[in-house]
Amino acid sequence: MERIEPGGPVVLRHGTVLPMTDGHPVLADTDVLVVEDKISAVGPNLPAPDGAAEIDATGGIVLPGLIDTHRHMWQTAMRGYGADWTLTQYFVWYYLEHGKRFRPRDIHAGNVLAAWEALDAGVTTVVDWSHGLQTSEHGDAAVDALQSVPGRFVLAYGNIQQSPAEWTAAPEFRDFVRRRITGDDLLGFQLAFDVTGDPEFPEKAAFEVARELGVAVTTHAGVWGATSDASIKLMYDNGFMTPETVYVHAASLSTDSYQRIAATGGSISVSTESEQSAGQGYPPTWAVRAHDIPVSLSMDTSVWWSGDLFSAMRSTLGADRSREHLEAHAKGDTVTHAGLRAEQVVHWATRGGAHAIGRDADLGRLEPGAKADVVLIKNDASPVSFPVLNPYGHVVFQAQRGDVHTVLVNGRVVKHEHRLVDADLAAARRAVEDTVSYLRAEMGEEAWQQGMHPDVPDAKVLDNPYQYTDFRSADTHTT
Repeated sequence: MERIEPGGPVVLRHGTVLPMTDGHPVLADTDVLVVEDKISAVGPNLPAPDGAAEIDATGGIVLPGLIDTHRHMWQTAMRGYGADWTLTQYFVWYYLEHGKRFRPRDIHAGNVLAAWEALDAGVTTVVDWSHGLQTSEHGDAAVDALQSVPGRFVLAYGNIQQSPAEWTAAPEFRDFVRRRITGDDLLGFQLAFDVTGDPEFPEKAAFEVARELGVAVTTHAGVWGATSDASIKLMYDNGFMTPETVYVHAASLSTDSYQRIAATGGSISVSTESEQSAGQGYPPTWAVRAHDIPVSLSMDTSVWWSGDLFSAMRSTLGADRSREHLEAHAKGDTVTHAGLRAEQVVHWATRGGAHAIGRDADLGRLEPGAKADVVLIKNDASPVSFPVLNPYGHVVFQAQRGDVHTVLVNGRVVKHEHRLVDADLAAARRAVEDTVSYLRAEMGEEAWQQGMHPDVPDAKVLDNPYQYTDFRSADTHTT
């Protein structure tokens, strides 16, 4: 593999460029010039500075780095373990039984592996929905891991073992924010917690902390049996629905809740593979499009699914169209023109993600002045790589992580010629194997095996995984 030294100019030559600017143009036989951490120019036959590294993008597609707005990176150490889970079984394993066993080193191991996994698939920015941070030491481990990998991340700090009001008020949390959240362009910050719908609104104090710190809240909303329209109404009535708020899933909400989200300017992070398999509700893009709510895409967790936004784009387009056909057939109609197009889903995976994290101005697009987060999809060894007739359709339905040839983050080449650059995967493997060995020993082999093939116990708590409140309602489907 040809090594490209960090810091120098890079020009990608003769690619089909999807700049994701307004109108979604397709630029044939076009170059992209990167100087330092920014896009310097986009156009044909660009002059390049002396010493610039040249990457032949002929036959390939160049687009902005993909952005995942909701991934529980710490759970990647358990890759595939919950392949046959339901959402209830996920809650049992992580929220009620075994999530509390994770040590800071286990958070670190999962985050490192997830970060490299993301870059390998052309995902240059990930919101780390890090709700396993039981102590500030766990938080430090999460950040240490993210900063050891040359990607762009947003730490969404959370703790499922405590009330949001409790952990956001803790002196150690405030000290963590002071020490670790320093304005680093490659490390953003959000607060991650859910709203149970309890009329006492025990999460109110956490929203007030977010407002004081000037950071966004990301919340699992519209999750069947856990968070509902009552959660949205509480946020709305108390003035905590803002343009910066990200509503994850939002898959089992009423029209009234979607209208509240639209009116207050928030965005929805859709995790289609998760919603289809775990049961939060039908993937909601078919509904939210009618309200013109901004959408981004996310993968949720590799304990179940892949960390691959190509899969997210494909499944989202398929789920939306499937629902459109289903609704039409129920009325005796036929869909003759698809309402959701491939280019819109690519938009959600790039500019949609940038909008959700407040980086509209410099991420999710290829134009002069934007940050140089760039992906080249090109695989000359694959018969699936040609012909490229509809580039947006090719990205959504044909491409996969193995076709990611080159990735730049902040102007730095982090993957080239299909291989990650300076990734110590052997060390990542050792750390994850240590976590797996530790958890198996702590749980015992019988519990470990049952965790992969669980029976749901008759425990009352299963209709409310949030242990800081005893709130129950019809929305939580108490049995």
